[in-house]
Parts: sequence; structure tokens; C-alpha cells
Amino acid sequence: MGAIVRAILGLPLAGLVVVGLFLVMWAQVKPDEIVEVNEVDPVQINITRQIEDSAVRNERRFERPKLDAPPPPPPAIERQNFEPQVDGVRAAAPDFGTDVDIGSGFNPDRDAQPLVRVNPSGFERCIDRDEGEERVRLEFDVDPAGNVVNVEVLSSTDRCYNRYAVRAAERWKYQPKIVKGEAVPRRGVQTTIVFSIGAG
Repeated sequence: MGAIVRAILGLPLAGLVVVGLFLVMWAQVKPDEIVEVNEVDPVQINITRQIEDSAVRNERRFERPKLDAPPPPPPAIERQNFEPQVDGVRAAAPDFGTDVDIGSGFNPDRDAQPLVRVNPSGFERCIDRDEGEERVRLEFDVDPAGNVVNVEVLSSTDRCYNRYAVRAAERWKYQPKIVKGEAVPRRGVQTTIVFSIGAG
């Protein structure tokens, strides 16, 4: 019921407000002061494409690119068997600091010889000083395949470094010991791993 009363009273009031606003705006505009706008001629822009004279184009001649001289033929190969020629090449065996005897060149038998040595890694948590060195003395066996087995720690200056030295030694690779032309186990190989600590 209240909505109907509001609608009956609100509609005439809204009409009065609209008419009042219209009269106020009509007074503001003042139709007798409207200025007529003269029409201005539109701006015309002509874009013409410049055509190049065919005579100028015909004067340009096509020139073939000049090729470089062909490379000289490869030198003639005198030796036809392609075998490498080695004249007295000698190399000293690297010193890995291990207690192994590599034998002589006249003996077909030889002791185990180191081939691959992996440096220890991950031992940074053991470092408790700015410089110096820690040593771990190891003993291990080399099987006929050249793998390092049975790694044991004989002595160390810091026990924290022991497992990192053992892990590194287990990844080493050796040429196996040869006796009478056959690979045999080599037992009791000893070596010392030195962990150098310092800025250098």
C-alpha cells in the first residue's frame, strides 16, 4: 500500500522537476544568440607515386659477382698405407704418490698402474680453519678388472675427511696387475690423499 502512495505522489513531483530543469537549460542556451558556422572548404591532399624513368633503370647493368680463386689441391700423400709414423716418442709415467712398482719395459709382467683418479668432493662441511691441509692414508686392493675394492683408512689427521677419501678412491680405475700374461688381483696398495685448505 505504501508503494502505491509513493508512486502517486512521486510521479507528479518528478514531472515538475524535469520541466523545471528543461526551462533552466532553455534560458541558458538563448536561441537568438546562436552563431552560424560558415562551411570551410575541405583540405585536399593529392598523393602521386613518383615513377622512375625507364631510361635510368635501363642504364643499370647487372654484374655477375666475382668468385674467389679455387683452393689449391691437397698435398700428395707419399705413404699409401696411412700408418702413423712414430719416431722415438717417450713419455714419463705420472707420479701418483702410490707405493706400486710399475716394472720395467723388458718384463711382460707388470704391477697395477693408476689410470683414472677422481678428486674427493663434498668435504666442505669438514673445513674448520682458513688454511692448512688434512691427510688421509688409505689401503686398498685392485681386482683383475682394474677396480678399487676393500678400501680401508690406515690413518688420518681428521676423521671427518675419511668417508670422502674412501668414496673418491672407490671411483678410481687401474690397469690390473699382470703375471704371466694374465690379470691378477693386486693387494695392499697404499696412498695418501691430501686435502689442501686455503684461499689459493
